[in-house]
Amino acid sequence: MSTEPTEFAVWAPLPQQVRLQLDGAVHEMTRDDDGWWRATVPAAPEADYGFLLDDTTPARPDPRGRRQPDGVHGPTRRFDPAAHRWMDRAWTGRPLAGGVVYELHVGTFTEAGTFDAAVTRLDHLVSLGVSFVELLPVNGFNGTHNWGYDGVAWYAVHEGYGGPAGYQRFVDACHQRGLAVIQDVVYNHLGPSGNYLPEFFPVFSEGGANTWGDSVNLSGPHSDEVRRYVIDNALMWLRDMHVDGLRLDAVHALVDERATHVLEELAAEVDALSVTEGRPLTLIAESDLNDPRMVTPRAAGGLGLTAQWSDDFHHSLHAVLTGEGQGYYRDFAEGGLAGLAKVLTGAFFHDGAWSSFRKRHHGRPVDTDRLPGWKFLAYLQDHDQIGNRATGDRISAALSPGLLAVGATITLTSPFTPMLFMGEEWGAGTPWQFFTSHPEPELGKATAEGRIGEFAEHGWDAAEVPDPQDPETFTRSKLDWSELEQRPHADLLALHTALLALRRARPELVDADLSRVQVDWDDADRWLVVHRGSLRVVANLSGEPREVDLDRPVTDVLLATGELPEVDGETVTLPAESAAVLATR
Repeated sequence: MSTEPTEFAVWAPLPQQVRLQLDGAVHEMTRDDDGWWRATVPAAPEADYGFLLDDTTPARPDPRGRRQPDGVHGPTRRFDPAAHRWMDRAWTGRPLAGGVVYELHVGTFTEAGTFDAAVTRLDHLVSLGVSFVELLPVNGFNGTHNWGYDGVAWYAVHEGYGGPAGYQRFVDACHQRGLAVIQDVVYNHLGPSGNYLPEFFPVFSEGGANTWGDSVNLSGPHSDEVRRYVIDNALMWLRDMHVDGLRLDAVHALVDERATHVLEELAAEVDALSVTEGRPLTLIAESDLNDPRMVTPRAAGGLGLTAQWSDDFHHSLHAVLTGEGQGYYRDFAEGGLAGLAKVLTGAFFHDGAWSSFRKRHHGRPVDTDRLPGWKFLAYLQDHDQIGNRATGDRISAALSPGLLAVGATITLTSPFTPMLFMGEEWGAGTPWQFFTSHPEPELGKATAEGRIGEFAEHGWDAAEVPDPQDPETFTRSKLDWSELEQRPHADLLALHTALLALRRARPELVDADLSRVQVDWDDADRWLVVHRGSLRVVANLSGEPREVDLDRPVTDVLLATGELPEVDGETVTLPAESAAVLATR
């Protein structure tokens, strides 16, 4: 294999000496005043290499390495992202406004659990009517399978999924089908195994911690390069892998005391890259802050991100449909349909209101005259709200087919950007459980005991909580695609397809002006009416037929989740546990 002079560089201000180990040979490196070490030596295109830090052996993988073929503890392998022959030259991207997001985990989306296997199911997503495919984290982690949020090799792609080359093939295949790709990334912490970054540079802030471990050093000494490490990673996905957007995990856990927040800095650089690339690039925040400044334009004093998740939408709809009221569902259950109406018109339930779960007031109101609804993602299910339940049970395990259909209708006709979690469209019978594969016995044992103990404190029998380290927990979580041909799964899939087709066909359903959304409801009779322009989305959540008086005559039933409702001028009678989209004049 031919070799050519290649510069290897690594930022490592902490060690006194750094040497390059390349295919078994050791080469000296030169340090500059900023702590960067460099060496130019002949290297094959797929050479294995690592860095020897002081007297520490074995060599450590490259913090910016693109491939870890032997896992996160092994050597880095060179990878040229420009070597892929892209077939998406005509791809001009997709704006998030008017789009529909589909969240999936590569390892459980198909039986094989690879990018190439996922490509074989993309036509299903096209026929369903989604426009964005959001992948849970795929960066390098220790072990064979987990959710992806324990990544330590941020610049690498998990080899078990197909590595970076498989990733590029997947993105290319999505674009050829008109699907944009959003990549979930985690910048608020690193996983517990295989994280060698602290040996290179001060990646963690002093004395700072969050729910998942030490906080990333975004504003302390030497944080300039740490921030660069984060932002360069984001740009890598968008530029080198042709990704169309990033979902930023738990941004409320990013501790940044600078005047310019790292998210604002990131948004500015992504906007600049969007101009260079000639296509829209999207940044979506998962934020627990309920702060609309997250998605307010920078010119108006915000951080300038594209959109953010609305957990309040999920919590409110979930509580109304299931009746659950424990933990953080308490306020939403007590809020009832009035609370759901508040969310449908303002994105947040806790908008400065008292939060009993937090024992304080929480959030800030959304200026509905300035911020469009598409900047908030609405969902009936997502990976967290399923997988963080004790048994990983989907909402389809608790609801009747009728109420499942009602929940889908409310979500997919909302003024927000809808998101589906894989399998939700057919009411998948498979759970999606919390699974890990830590090779270290002590870490695996601690993870399993911690998970089981957490739910035991809330009254769960330990035997009912799946062991995350048990391979069967992972296997159980894989989708069963044969369900699509069975009832009632096929019926629910047909409904989702019809709802998304209607959303594309009727401009009223993608009108994101929240100030024009009006909601009527009756908590006692459990019905809800959402005004979407001239359309009325009517939902009956009760077990009995309900007669609802509208504000104008009905001219057509555009969609019904079950039997057609009876219409008499301005009065509609809905069957039990059903919903309909009605045209009016």
